[in-house]
Amino acid sequence: MERSFRNEIRVFAICGFTLIAVSAFSCRSSSSVPSDKSQESGGIPMTISIQSSAFRAGEPVPTLNTEDGKDVSPPLSWSNVPAEAKELALIMDDPDAPSAEPWVHWVIYKIPVGVASLPEKVSPTGAPTEVKGAQQGKNSWNTIGYRGPAPPKGHGFHHYHFRLYALDAPLNVPSGLTKKQLLEAMKGHILAQGELVGTYKR
Repeated sequence: MERSFRNEIRVFAICGFTLIAVSAFSCRSSSSVPSDKSQESGGIPMTISIQSSAFRAGEPVPTLNTEDGKDVSPPLSWSNVPAEAKELALIMDDPDAPSAEPWVHWVIYKIPVGVASLPEKVSPTGAPTEVKGAQQGKNSWNTIGYRGPAPPKGHGFHHYHFRLYALDAPLNVPSGLTKKQLLEAMKGHILAQGELVGTYKR
């Protein structure tokens, strides 16, 4: 009986030491994991400030700019673009969509670096006249230009990410690119980026 009791003490001591060791290892491991923000930006500086006069960050996108309204693009403006930037590009998508990949709402690129805003209602064409020099790509509906929020009814708030990218060189690409094709073309050329998030639900 006494021998059995000593064995139990020995087992508890070993288990306690193991638990402490595992906890210490977990703490060391978690400290080496980058923050969520650095993971989202891929290590690219989030220095560009992007905003809209139609809605504030974290607030609902106006019905006018959704499928329930006139489905026109919202006005956007930005600042703090790096001086060495040569061109800009913007992608809007919805990671809350019930699809394997974020649902793409807008792909526009080759925006001249001297342009500091996009007006409301950019034409859904490959080369919109409102932004000379810019090209637009395909959204997840497989059409060109902007398509507004249209989440499933009762699905709760969806978050719409407008990401602006500053590039160190002009892109030699045609209009009609998908988000994936644009990201591939921009690889290794992104100097900085900025993000504006709006919400919408039905």
